[in-house]
Amino acid sequence: MDGALVQFKDLGVSAVLAFAAMGSALGTGAAGMAAIGAWKKAFAQNKAAAFMLVVFVGAPLTQMIYGMIVMNKMAEAAAKGSYMWGVGIFCGIAMGMSAWMQGKAGAVAADAMGETGKGFGNYIVVLGIIETVALFVMVFSMGLFGKL
Repeated sequence: MDGALVQFKDLGVSAVLAFAAMGSALGTGAAGMAAIGAWKKAFAQNKAAAFMLVVFVGAPLTQMIYGMIVMNKMAEAAAKGSYMWGVGIFCGIAMGMSAWMQGKAGAVAADAMGETGKGFGNYIVVLGIIETVALFVMVFSMGLFGKL
């Protein structure tokens, strides 16, 4: 690799985790704000606040774990001289978007469940479908590393 580009050898490795983490932060933030709003409304009405809303807040964290798994595999490939910047950047962005959208859906789920106290199973199914995007990205990218 050209000497000037050596400084970027870890770009893909770090990008996959960074972008996944950004999405997780955005997603947990969105769902967290909605959960706090639902709890505030419950407290204002002297009702019990549903602790189950924490599940919606925490759901987007798993995409960061998937990013870490891909990062570790990419680090092994980078040690062999395959840097794959594009894989790291685009996989990280895809996982991050999954986390962000999952958090937004979790926010709506927290609001709905806080209001009605019903539908938890339905909401979890929706979050699981959104999560599947990040799982597919992780699994398919791992297939690329097996070919090195």
